[in-house]
Amino acid sequence: MKGAVRVERVVTHGTFSLDGDTFEVENNVWLVGDDEEVLIVDAAHDAGAIHRATAGRRVSAVVCTHAHDDHIDAAAALSTRTGAPVLLHPDDHELWSRTHPARKPDGELTDGRVLTVAGIELQVIHTPGHTWGSCCLYAPFLDAVFTGDTLFHGGPGATGRSYSDRPTIEASIRARLLTLPGGTVVHTGHGQDTTIAAERPNVPAA
Repeated sequence: MKGAVRVERVVTHGTFSLDGDTFEVENNVWLVGDDEEVLIVDAAHDAGAIHRATAGRRVSAVVCTHAHDDHIDAAAALSTRTGAPVLLHPDDHELWSRTHPARKPDGELTDGRVLTVAGIELQVIHTPGHTWGSCCLYAPFLDAVFTGDTLFHGGPGATGRSYSDRPTIEASIRARLLTLPGGTVVHTGHGQDTTIAAERPNVPAA
């Protein structure tokens, strides 16, 4: 008996550094799967804690919603421990190389790609703006979307640093995320969950 497919959250602590500044941050790491197989979304800070949370299950992939260092700093170590491939959109390879100059991702996230874990599908949605390669993962079976730093409780993610653009992130959210069913739960990269319906008023119209 595999058990029900479920979403688990691991909260990790560390730093985010870009453009000469460093900040203390708390990240959400998401595990999607059942009792036998799990997919990791955003391997942040603490490879040991994330690995313990997998509880001996087979890890199908380490998926990076984007390549800011606080979302990928544990990805290489987790890949080594589990044998799972690291997946990232190619538009974020330059950012990735700042954190992992000697190791490339193992595979590419592309818009429309479907990842499978524990018998369910997660659809890759390319949502540039927070970074050029930012992606979200939509799991219709779970009525959930994993948005990284693209969409938070309260609206769009930050765009005040390199590799980002405010009009682009707002357009991505309007076209690719706000069109999802309103009851879809939004699992974010930092902070609390929200829903698509709750965030529609928080995204400026075109």
